[in-house]
Amino acid sequence: MPNILHIETSTSVCSAAISSDGVVQCHFESFDGPSHASLLGAYVKELMTFARDKEIKVDAVAVSSGPGSYTGLRIGVSEAKGLCFGLGVPLIAVPTLELLACATMFRTYYDEDVLYCPMIDARRMEVYAAVYDNALNTVAPVGAHVIDEHSFADLLATRRIVFSGNGATKCKEVIRHENAIFVDDIVPLATDMLALAERAFREGKFEDVAYFEPFYLKEFIATTPKNKVL
Repeated sequence: MPNILHIETSTSVCSAAISSDGVVQCHFESFDGPSHASLLGAYVKELMTFARDKEIKVDAVAVSSGPGSYTGLRIGVSEAKGLCFGLGVPLIAVPTLELLACATMFRTYYDEDVLYCPMIDARRMEVYAAVYDNALNTVAPVGAHVIDEHSFADLLATRRIVFSGNGATKCKEVIRHENAIFVDDIVPLATDMLALAERAFREGKFEDVAYFEPFYLKEFIATTPKNKVL
């Protein structure tokens, strides 16, 4: 299996990790707020020192690609690109909502019929969300949604949906359907990126290091009608 350095900066949490043979070998995390600019470089330096000491050759760099914080993603992607150029390795983009769905599956257990709806918080009652099945097949694509009591009603009428991520917290008091399940304290972390990053590596799904740009929240805000409701 490949040795991959993982970077996750899409929310206020900053994290980085290095994996080898499908196992996290070393990782760093901070939940103390948006301090990515001061922390990420230090984390990466420590990880590269660890890799050299353990004679681990980095085969690729994976970075969370959004949607997420403009500043956080910019810092994370810039660091990832610099590493790819310096090490001569490919860049892997890991969609943040897929990452959140994976993290939710790792920390909970429900029957195979449930759906997963990871949410990234935005302003007011807006979230950026997608819906996946148990195999991470897309049921509803990534989009910006204004949440009200009718949100996801069609899906909730027939399926249980597990909502997670920092956008789900404010939706608890609005989406009150009996099939709605809310899981707290799920955040995107570098240590949860392994499965998605390794799959992309096996399939040769790499990004153009020179031109890759993440999926900033502002792109949704600029193109989504204010009254859009799912």
